[in-house]
Amino acid sequence: MKLTRRGALRTLSALPAASIVTAVPRIARAAEFSYKYGNNLPVTHPLNVRAQEAVERIAKDTKGRVEIKIFPNNQLGGDTDMLAQVRSGGIEFFTPSALVIATLVPVAAINAIGFAFSDYNQVWGAMDGKLGAHVRAAISKARLYAFDKMWDNGFRQTTSSKAPVTSAKDLDGLKIRVPVSPLSISMFKSLGAAPASLQFSEVYSSLQTKIVDAQENPLPIIQVAKLYEVQKYASLTNHIWDGYWFIANGRAWDALPADLKTIVAASINDAGLKQREDIKKLNESVVTDLESKGLAINRPAADSFRAKLREAGFYGEWKGRFGDEAWGLLEQSVGKLA
Repeated sequence: MKLTRRGALRTLSALPAASIVTAVPRIARAAEFSYKYGNNLPVTHPLNVRAQEAVERIAKDTKGRVEIKIFPNNQLGGDTDMLAQVRSGGIEFFTPSALVIATLVPVAAINAIGFAFSDYNQVWGAMDGKLGAHVRAAISKARLYAFDKMWDNGFRQTTSSKAPVTSAKDLDGLKIRVPVSPLSISMFKSLGAAPASLQFSEVYSSLQTKIVDAQENPLPIIQVAKLYEVQKYASLTNHIWDGYWFIANGRAWDALPADLKTIVAASINDAGLKQREDIKKLNESVVTDLESKGLAINRPAADSFRAKLREAGFYGEWKGRFGDEAWGLLEQSVGKLA
């Protein structure tokens, strides 16, 4: 039987009110706040796994009012591109490493002082404490909002296609990729190396084509980016601890009502704490995995590197650059450096 429009209306008018609600197709409500989040890591990295959980929790707890779409693996550009976009509002969220955001907020690089932290107790004591609060205040002056909990990138290690790094002298003249970071360049120059700043998206191809012979990154990134395919040696130098600041565009953050800010912040900070544990567990297993992929692993002592940096005036120079207040907060957690 053909159902005419008049017949359909007559049928609906005969239904109980409760039935009419289910009889009419539901239209999905658009999110009140629809935001984009970009990062430079593969979708399998713990940062993206936990970020996905966070955005799902945010959607649920805000009853769909806040929607965050994740764009991993440099889909929205390199680090400097995404930093510019989060400042302009082209994207609303970004997780730059401290070394990347330091190109805009110089004091953010203070956690990356060479051989400053000896373990994670020192790291989280500083970054969840007074030093982290000092850096967040500086970030806010750039019209960005930094969430309370840093996410872990890990202690950075050195890989090479030429030879293992067993002491500072093995870095003499070594062509090594470093992030676009004045601090990284300064440290490796002080250690006698020949650093080249390249975007992370260029690392694999640059190692493959021998534009550089070495690079430095935390072990999980070496693993997920498959750098073992173009490197022979991994030296566990632990030369820098680096983390990700989860940041938001200031205008976008301010636009959220207080109740939604509370939900978003709690979800992102809780996910960050879980991601820290993921990296800790990953580090326990990744050495064995990288050895099985053909990387030769060695563990050099830090003494020769620290001595070389002191001799070169590295610590004294960066104390002057960061200022007495920030440097003092760092030394409260790690002891005397300069």
